[in-house]
Amino acid sequence: MTAFAVRPAVQADAVFLGAMVVAAAQWREGRGQPAHEILADPAHSRYLSGWMRPGDAGVVATDEQDDPIGAAWYRLLPRGDPGFGYVGTGVPELVIGVRPIWRAHGVGRALLRQLCEHARQQGFARLSLSVDRDNFARTLYRSEGFAVTQRGVGRDTMVKRLR
Repeated sequence: MTAFAVRPAVQADAVFLGAMVVAAAQWREGRGQPAHEILADPAHSRYLSGWMRPGDAGVVATDEQDDPIGAAWYRLLPRGDPGFGYVGTGVPELVIGVRPIWRAHGVGRALLRQLCEHARQQGFARLSLSVDRDNFARTLYRSEGFAVTQRGVGRDTMVKRLR
């Protein structure tokens, strides 16, 4: 179960990105909120609404059968409708999700690295994200150069400098 590929995200990936928003929100086993409630919540739907609008970019990991297993994408959010990891105008906010069975197999790291490189090539100086303090993914983010810039209630905003 270690063979996977990473490709650019396309507009048709919107439904899968929704599944990855749910996976990110339910990162802890048994975490309660149903998928339809997560996707209806503006706090989460802002990362999906109108996917592939100008400034959006992402990558999707696929298994050997070309089925999607994870995704990472970023979006520029306005100051008036900030996301969980908003740090400022012109700093894209990253979302990442990996199907539970594929976690701890290098999928998240591969997605993160490819998306950060893409953002750097697009001229962005930083990427931000938000993560719960007890989420094991914090270790991944730190190892990939993200640092805590804002502490919140139970979660932190992390930023990576790209150049």
